[in-house]
Amino acid sequence: MKKIISIGLLAATCAVGPAMAAGEKIGLLMSDLRLERWQKDRDLFTEAAEALGAKVYTQSANGDVTTQISQIENMISRGVDVLVIVPENGEVLSNVLAEAKAEGIKVLAYDRLIKFADIDLYVSFDNIRVGEMQAEALLERVPTGNYFLMGGSPTDNNAKMFREGQMNVLQPAIDAKKINIVGDQWAMGWSAEAALNIMENGLTANNNKIDAVVASNDATAGGAIQALEAQGLDGKVVISGQDADLAAMRRIVAGTQTMTVYKPIASLAQTSAQMAVKLAKNEAINVNGHVNNSTKDVDAVLLDPVAVSKENLDSTVIADGFHSRDDVYNP
Repeated sequence: MKKIISIGLLAATCAVGPAMAAGEKIGLLMSDLRLERWQKDRDLFTEAAEALGAKVYTQSANGDVTTQISQIENMISRGVDVLVIVPENGEVLSNVLAEAKAEGIKVLAYDRLIKFADIDLYVSFDNIRVGEMQAEALLERVPTGNYFLMGGSPTDNNAKMFREGQMNVLQPAIDAKKINIVGDQWAMGWSAEAALNIMENGLTANNNKIDAVVASNDATAGGAIQALEAQGLDGKVVISGQDADLAAMRRIVAGTQTMTVYKPIASLAQTSAQMAVKLAKNEAINVNGHVNNSTKDVDAVLLDPVAVSKENLDSTVIADGFHSRDDVYNP
């Protein structure tokens, strides 16, 4: 994944010209609007795109890939100019996206990479760096001991990139026999319930001797913390997360979750909206990386994530207005 220009330069080159002519349309396909995180993305993206004159049509697959394929087909029939997709399963969309490309429709993969398909642009955060931040935060606090790996959905390419980053940091400590991996599981659909069951089984298998849980997002962290709490281990086992969900912020304040990775989604949504408008207008886009999706080296715009703990949540998540101080500290 090779960086080409700095994010600072990107910000200077992402400005768009006059508003789009009326009638140009963007289809926004969300994986699951039942999750708090994606509701924020939808609202921010729509506001930014429509401020540029675009019309945004949104549909949610609610966690079902068959539904998402049908919704993409619906957007193709509607005659949108650009598809902006948060894939439920980024490995099974090649056929339907071939239909879109045949109709001259551009495709932007939003936050999650779409594999095995001819897509035009990928806008996300440096997801390998996300995983590195998670592991670094835990290893700093617990440099020795038993580590449990709680992966995200195995159908989400991001989950694999997070794991790659985690192992970049953990492998030297494993090789030095400073830490021991006592479990490695993946939570289908990023489900908190799946994570709860996985953690319960992991604790049983290890006689509760787990010192750190590398959870790949806040939902899986929340499920794992429920299992830890049942054993009186919440706040004693360090645990990572991602997305800066409100519940996670409250757990960080309470001391039951160690950290999360905040991905400033306002920047993600607004940049993606600008890029979608440019794609619709066939304008050149300045990228700062390329990511191979097993079909091609996809042009990418990669933004920087932020590690958040109790020490800096006021100056990051709250200062950005992502959550209010009252919501975090006075639930």
